[in-house]
Amino acid sequence: MIRNSPRGRVLAVAFAFALGALLAGGVVFVATRPSSTERMVEQLRAESALRDKAQIKTLTELARTTRDRLTPMLEGLSRVIPADGAAGPVAPAAVTAADVESWQKTADAAVAGFADPPSGETATNLARSGLASAVRQLAVTVGTYAAAQELTGAARANVLALVARQRADAVFTWSVGATALDSVNVDAGYGHQHVFLPMSSGEGALTPDDAPEGEGEERHPE
Repeated sequence: MIRNSPRGRVLAVAFAFALGALLAGGVVFVATRPSSTERMVEQLRAESALRDKAQIKTLTELARTTRDRLTPMLEGLSRVIPADGAAGPVAPAAVTAADVESWQKTADAAVAGFADPPSGETATNLARSGLASAVRQLAVTVGTYAAAQELTGAARANVLALVARQRADAVFTWSVGATALDSVNVDAGYGHQHVFLPMSSGEGALTPDDAPEGEGEERHPE
C-alpha cells in the first residue's frame, strides 16, 4: 500500500484550505453584491438628489425675487393699516386707486410665479407650498383692501381690521415657508438663506436665526 508522505498531506491540506477560502469568498461576494434592482434604486436616488438641489436653488431665487417685489406693497399697507388692525388716518393722496391697482398686479404676479410647481423632495415641496400659500393670502389681502375703498364709517373700519389680520396671517405663512426653505438650503450645502418678508410689530411671524447668510454645513441623514 502506498502511503502519503507528510509533505503530501501538508500540500493537500493547504490546497483544500485555499479552495475553501476561494469558494467562501465567492459565495460572500455573490450574496452581498447589489442586485440590478438595488443598483437602479441607488441611481434613481442619486438623480433625485441632484434634481432636488437644482430645485432648491431655483426656488430660493424665486423666493428672493418675490420678496423684493412684495416688500414695497407690504410697506404701503403697513403705513395705512397698523399691525393692531386699527386703520390710521389716511390723507386722500396717501393711497390712490393707481396704488391699489399696482399692489393687485404685484400680488397676482407673485401668485403666478408659484403656479404649476415641479414635484420634488418632501421638504422642498413643503417649503414651496408655504411660500405659495402666503402669496395667495397676500393677493386676497389686497383684494379685501380694494373692496374697503368703496366703504365708509364702521363698515370700512371693520373691513380694514380684517385686512390687517389677513396680512399678518400671510406674513406668518411666508415665514414658515422661509424657515423650511432655509433648512433645505443648509441640507443641500448652500448654507443659510434668510428670505423673509418685512413684518410689523405684533404680527408674530417666525424670524431668521443668527447664522450668517450662506454659511452652514451640508447635513446628511443618519
